[in-house]
Amino acid sequence: MSLILCIETGTDICSVGIARGGELLSLRESDEGRDHARKVGLFVDELLRETGIAPDELDAVAVGRGPGSYTGLRIGVSFAKGLCYGLGKPLVAVGSLDALAEVAREDYQAGILSVDDWEHALLCPMVDARRMEVYAQVFDSTGAARSEVAAEVVDGESFAAFRRSGRPFVIFGNGARKCAGLLPDARFVEVAPSARGLVRLAQRALEAGQTEDVAYFEPFYLKDFVVTTSKKKIF
Repeated sequence: MSLILCIETGTDICSVGIARGGELLSLRESDEGRDHARKVGLFVDELLRETGIAPDELDAVAVGRGPGSYTGLRIGVSFAKGLCYGLGKPLVAVGSLDALAEVAREDYQAGILSVDDWEHALLCPMVDARRMEVYAQVFDSTGAARSEVAAEVVDGESFAAFRRSGRPFVIFGNGARKCAGLLPDARFVEVAPSARGLVRLAQRALEAGQTEDVAYFEPFYLKDFVVTTSKKKIF
């Protein structure tokens, strides 16, 4: 049964978990600001000590590949690649929106999340991309993708075909709250990004031999990182 270290840092939440055979063993999370560079290593150390697992016992390291925060993704992916290099372990990359949809599915299965007509629901995880733009993708309740990943500037016509399909359209993630007023027929629920969303997906990917080239793997940013010049006068 595979031991996989799971890392998700693509938003303002820093989340690290360890799983065995697709089941979460232990989890560390923080939403206290963007201090991922310090916390991710600390959380990994705490989890290894808590579970009594030696680093070389890991079978793989899984990381949320994005889309999401440029800086957050860089931190998580760089840390994961460093571990894989040092330990000689494979790297598994999981789409961050796939993982967020998986968290919603787990919450429903655990009775934490209540959605009427869940079997026919369309799930739309949204990651904030600033202003009224989000990174989003639509899934059905089994986790199968019903659309491609996209950067969407949200207005009253966004996701119109899905919202008018007669099926519950459920939005969640740190980009969803600002969209709720523009999508009155959507159902907003509280679901946050977490490394636990990577667990089952990473196990399946590892079993299928779907691993990344550690030397060349890069996060999925979806949009180019843009550097802006500050308008403040320093001198």
